[in-house]
This record gives sequence, C-alpha cells and structure tokens, in this order.
Amino acid sequence: MSLFDRREFGRLSAAFAVAVLPGGAFAAQAGAAAPDREKMAAAVNAYVAAFEKGSLDDVVALFAENATVEDPVGGRVQRGREAIRAFYRQPVALGSKLKLEGPIRIAGDYAVFPFTVTVKQGARTMRIDVIDAFRFNDRNEVIEMRAFWGPANMHAG
Repeated sequence: MSLFDRREFGRLSAAFAVAVLPGGAFAAQAGAAAPDREKMAAAVNAYVAAFEKGSLDDVVALFAENATVEDPVGGRVQRGREAIRAFYRQPVALGSKLKLEGPIRIAGDYAVFPFTVTVKQGARTMRIDVIDAFRFNDRNEVIEMRAFWGPANMHAG
C-alpha cells in the first residue's frame, strides 16, 4: 500500500478543502470568495519587478491598506501602508535586487516563494536567501507578508 492511497488522499483533500477533479487536477472547494491564483502569482512577480525598477510605489501598491509585514519572522511587525512604505524605503533606495529561486507555491489564500536578495553597499555585496509568504484578500491585495530568513541565510559576496 502506498503512503497516499486514493482513500487516504480523499480524506486529506477534504481536510485541506481541496477537491480532486477528473484527470487528477485539483481545485479549491466552493466557499467564500477567494483570491485569484493567477493574480496572486502576478503579484509575486510584480514584487520582484518593483525591486528591479527601484520603485517603492510599486512595492507598496501591492499591499492592502491595513496589511502587515513581518521581516524577518520574529521581528517587529509593520502595520499599514505608511509603515510598510517606511520599512521598504531603505532596501529599495539601496538598489536591492530580488531573484526567484524556485516556483511560486499557491495554496488557499497564500503564495509562498523562495528568492534571494542581493544588496550592494559600496564594494560590499550581501546575498540573503529568503522564503516569503504572502497572504491575499479577495481583492488580490497582500494582507500579510512574512519573511523567513535568519543569520545563517546571509552570505557575503
């Protein structure tokens, strides 16, 4: 018997509010309005592009008015667009660049993605390996961002 036979998969999919469609495709079960998966992925790509452009306005525009940012997880939580703008001001001004390092994973109202941040300060360059989790509202705005990284994920050069 495999780890996930059909019966077990059926129980798991029910627990995670997922339906298996003919041909093995997945779909969220009917319920409250949910964010659009394509727009969620587009928002992640827009986040990366905003850093490439150096556009603080484009970064902040992705967030709902009352959104939160916790970067890194366990650090101070920024609440609301103005606090989020203040938080991102320096990284954007320093020319930080983001590069996706794997696929965007979307489940429910979350988009989670691995990426690297490269920051240059004078002759020094630092790379940080990060996993971000964006949570979206039904208007496809980010309502929560949590960044998972720590000292072991920071690299010189």
